Amino acid sequence: TVDSPFPGMDPYLEEPGGWPSVHHRLIGTISDLLVEQVAPHYSVQIEERVYLTDDDDAPETRQRFAPNLYLVQHAPANGGRAAASSAATPATLIEPLFEPETRDRFLTIHDRRSRELVTTIELISPWNKARGARGQKEFLAKRELVFGTRTHWIEIDLLRAGERPDEVAGKSDYYALLRRANAGGRLAVWFVDLRDTL
Repeated sequence: TVDSPFPGMDPYLEEPGGWPSVHHRLIGTISDLLVEQVAPHYSVQIEERVYLTDDDDAPETRQRFAPNLYLVQHAPANGGRAAASSAATPATLIEPLFEPETRDRFLTIHDRRSRELVTTIELISPWNKARGARGQKEFLAKRELVFGTRTHWIEIDLLRAGERPDEVAGKSDYYALLRRANAGGRLAVWFVDLRDTL
């Protein structure tokens, strides 16, 4: 990797098209680091939330299709000529193709003995922050639900763009929020700006 001139978050990593790869790698790294610290009493799992995108979702929150299958034509094994194909010419598509679903990964920590969910860790994605998008609605609904339980909640926002919950809106470039289940509704927040170390 190339050394970044930024002491903390590299803003070039925030570009929506490249964010899924950054998100995936960060989730994996955080998971690996946590496993070392919480074992053997707790287990760390990478979980996935899937929701459909629709016309109301902002274009920057949609993902382009990634093929699940490639078809490759090989030369005949006997060295002869392939039979002429009678397949019809495909129609030309005018609209760009977008994946009809978005996969959003997050971490959970469970008590190994009781299997109780102890902590949820969310690394915020562009689709969690797009105003009015399904991803934002589902994220906020999950957040509210967990806030009413005995589960700890951690959210990490390394994206300057998009809409944030009221209690952290407009206060810094990035933040990490912790809601302890036994803290009586109080939130601990670490506010970080572009030139700060993480």
